[in-house]
Amino acid sequence: MNDTPRDRLGRFGIWRRSPDVTVGFAVEVEALGYRALWVGGSPPGDLRLVEELLDATSSLTLATGIVNMWNSDAHDVAAAFARIQARHAGRLLLGIGAGHREVTEQYRSPYETLEGYLQTLLDDGIPAGSLVLAALGPRMLRLAADRTAGAHPYLVTPEHTRQARELLGPDALLAPEQAVVLEADPERARAVARPPIATPYLGMANYRNNLRRLGWADADLDDGGSDALIDALVAHGTPEQVAARLTEHLEAGADHVTLQVIGAHEATVLDTFRRLAPVLGAG
Repeated sequence: MNDTPRDRLGRFGIWRRSPDVTVGFAVEVEALGYRALWVGGSPPGDLRLVEELLDATSSLTLATGIVNMWNSDAHDVAAAFARIQARHAGRLLLGIGAGHREVTEQYRSPYETLEGYLQTLLDDGIPAGSLVLAALGPRMLRLAADRTAGAHPYLVTPEHTRQARELLGPDALLAPEQAVVLEADPERARAVARPPIATPYLGMANYRNNLRRLGWADADLDDGGSDALIDALVAHGTPEQVAARLTEHLEAGADHVTLQVIGAHEATVLDTFRRLAPVLGAG
């Protein structure tokens, strides 16, 4: 077993929403050579799904992207982590985050609340090296670098990756998510990509503010997103073109890029990862 999250995750991993992750999917991902599977969409803090996926695989690292602090008690999450660590030592990377005010009634003081939540996890015995934060802005990125293994930004561009690396410093893990549509025709690719990007993400303040910090104007963020914005947020094209886009994150300072295929059923998603594996060198 490798010693650090950087080593365990490899260069490329897979991100999929928890309701859509099956044991069969995880087994196939591992067989394709990918070394990490991120269970996204606020998976339950009991981590039962993660445990089931670990039980069914032999070397795959499971990461959460992310456990939402408003939905899961920190002590319960720490107990679940300890249960899994006892059986699958070193194979779980726990991503946590504050979510979004648009979907969380109790949302308040997210930075301070997350800081306290993180401290509880650490006090309950989760090693800092087994934790990452969902982080977009400077304060969260610095907290990630100071108190955890690093950061897992979502809905970002290689330019954000470059700026995040500068804030994190050289040692922290940086593992951005990157949306993918394996379609060579740009118009068809945008037609697939735009609806799930526009709703809900372009309606959420955290993402809009982050994109504004990167220089995007409201005209790019409104009405479903400009073509330029969709192209920046979603890697599309042939397998070789998608691989080149993903590599831009690595060149900008990412250690690991986790791919989310959007707008597709499981069979199509797996076919995409199967086609990408040779040009990515799998994980």
